[in-house]
Amino acid sequence: MSNFEFKMPKMGESITQAAIIKWFKGVGDTIEFDEILLEVATDKVDSEVPSTVSGEIVELLYQPNDVVEIGEVIAIIKTDGEVPKTTSEDKKSTETEKTTGTPKSQPKRKSKAVPATNFKVNENVFVSPLIDSIARAHHVSYEELARIPGTGKDGRLRKSDIMNYLAEGRPFQFAQPVVESPGFKVPDLQFDKGAGKVIEMDRMRQMIADHMVFSKHTSPHVTAYVEADLTDMVNWRNEVKEKFQNKYKEKLTFTPLFIECIAKAIKAYPMINSSLDGKNIIVKEDINIGMATALPSGNLIVPVVRNADKLDLPALAASTNELVAKARDGKLSADDTRGSTFTISNVGTFGSLMGTPIINQPEAAILATGIIKKRAEVMEGRNGDTIEIRQMMYLSLSFDHRIVDGYLAGSFLRRIADEMEQFNLKRKI
Repeated sequence: MSNFEFKMPKMGESITQAAIIKWFKGVGDTIEFDEILLEVATDKVDSEVPSTVSGEIVELLYQPNDVVEIGEVIAIIKTDGEVPKTTSEDKKSTETEKTTGTPKSQPKRKSKAVPATNFKVNENVFVSPLIDSIARAHHVSYEELARIPGTGKDGRLRKSDIMNYLAEGRPFQFAQPVVESPGFKVPDLQFDKGAGKVIEMDRMRQMIADHMVFSKHTSPHVTAYVEADLTDMVNWRNEVKEKFQNKYKEKLTFTPLFIECIAKAIKAYPMINSSLDGKNIIVKEDINIGMATALPSGNLIVPVVRNADKLDLPALAASTNELVAKARDGKLSADDTRGSTFTISNVGTFGSLMGTPIINQPEAAILATGIIKKRAEVMEGRNGDTIEIRQMMYLSLSFDHRIVDGYLAGSFLRRIADEMEQFNLKRKI
């Protein structure tokens, strides 16, 4: 018999931490090889983790909602079978921790009761992916993050800042801000919210709510609109969609056609494909298009089509179909939702004429496409004006006015519409 150290497995490229959602086994329980031991979360993706050995659970080192480093020992299993050898990833993780002095999480440290105090709001708080993952796992809102003093360069939050804050019992969770200058203060209004069925928000809905509030608080949103005539695109798709599916074994929706037009517009206006980092603007080299996708639960998730500008139409169709199917089946991986540089939301799917989308931070803009609707339009021709039935759609672009001005946003949005309207009816599949 020997004790096996079960470690938090690697969840995907660039994922350094995961939050424990639920243990399916307790101390003293037996577990078989490949039987599910626990459920973990990375950003918006939840994953079930199977055991790599058979045996008896001796100790569980972390509790639900604890954030754990990849490669950290999370459970001890007594086994008399063959113990898996340490992988190169485990060794690399251990060596990195030793050389960098990365502090371990402290899940068993008891929180101290700290009375509510005043705090100073860090209005320029920068939330790195690491800080974001820790905050999401502990349900710390972006507003609360702004209350934590940062010890990094220019007051940035470091991992140690938020871990120490959590260990201290989140003293600023319900505190009132220190007002240094006169200005508008949100009144504490006691609204009558009425009576009815109370539904507790699930973990994903809480994260979406925090993300939306943070985005509106961080970025001064401005929305621009254009109207596009999609008659040629609609007619071409209707004509070739059966041939396309027979040839490529993929359904041809409008999404890959839209993404193709967007990628071309981004290449013409690369500043739209950027993020703000303090006082610097980062213009992304890759064009990774996020697609806001509805889940059966009603929540939204944003799977990402990577390097969209380098994919032909069959590859775009295959990628979008696969991601949408995985999203609806709850099979998206952490890498599937990572690294978007621009996001599209098809509100027309729900019958909406147009929408005013909220920016998917830390991106600079987001596009909403409305329903494609037949309308009578006045068309100019050599022999005068005529009235024709055309397939029309509204496009709306919400952009961060800190880094995107109206001229850039308007030009970019018009370019997308032009790409859609100038669709080649003679295009071969």
